[in-house]
Amino acid sequence: MSQLPRELALRIALAARVLPDVNVQKLIEILHEKVGTPLDDEKLKSITVTNLKTGIGSLDGEEDGEDIDIGLENIKLAVRYLWGEETDENLPEVQAYKEGDMPESIRVGVASNSDELLNGHFGSCLRFLVYQLSRDEHRLIDIRSTIGADDSDDRNLFRVNLVKDCHVLFMQSIGGPAAAKVIRADIYTIKIPDVIDAVEQLKTFQKVFDAPPPWMAKILGRTGGRWMRGVIKSEGNSVKYCHLD
Repeated sequence: MSQLPRELALRIALAARVLPDVNVQKLIEILHEKVGTPLDDEKLKSITVTNLKTGIGSLDGEEDGEDIDIGLENIKLAVRYLWGEETDENLPEVQAYKEGDMPESIRVGVASNSDELLNGHFGSCLRFLVYQLSRDEHRLIDIRSTIGADDSDDRNLFRVNLVKDCHVLFMQSIGGPAAAKVIRADIYTIKIPDVIDAVEQLKTFQKVFDAPPPWMAKILGRTGGRWMRGVIKSEGNSVKYCHLD
């Protein structure tokens, strides 16, 4: 990477970060195999989704790439990064907020790689979108980059600390060790495998306010119920609570 122009190195690094379990070195090896060396702008722009999918699949022993555990949308996003078409210019605008502005609200984090989408894995997403959410309102109050995690001794803990003020965290997926740290921070994780607009997912989740579970009712000040730690799984338009303890 040190021999590459900075702009190309950044494109490759961003692409690698949206491909779970594919680090920069692995991605460079795939690129060399598919388009040759040395890497340049023209070669990166010649990469296709199929190139990347089969290249990643070969690392996992799946030559056709059909059974790799990386969503197609993530691979498409990685290709756009390699082409240089994906930038941070489309990030949503943060809205003003001060404590107390939204009574009976909770704080929700969303793992994201682009725009205002829920399309990130906990351990590799580029940023967390942080919302204040009530029954009838949602407000984007912060965007927190995860870039500092790369230099941290404990990347998962670094990411947990970024969202430790959140009550709920949405992501495409999360590994076991990372999930344990998130749960210890009293944050509910909700896994949404498909790429979806973050606001649309928040609107679906707002239905939970009508009959909140004990942990959420306690946050909203409606009851003295105990906060039970666990993982939440989304099933269509409903939310299923799966307690771990």
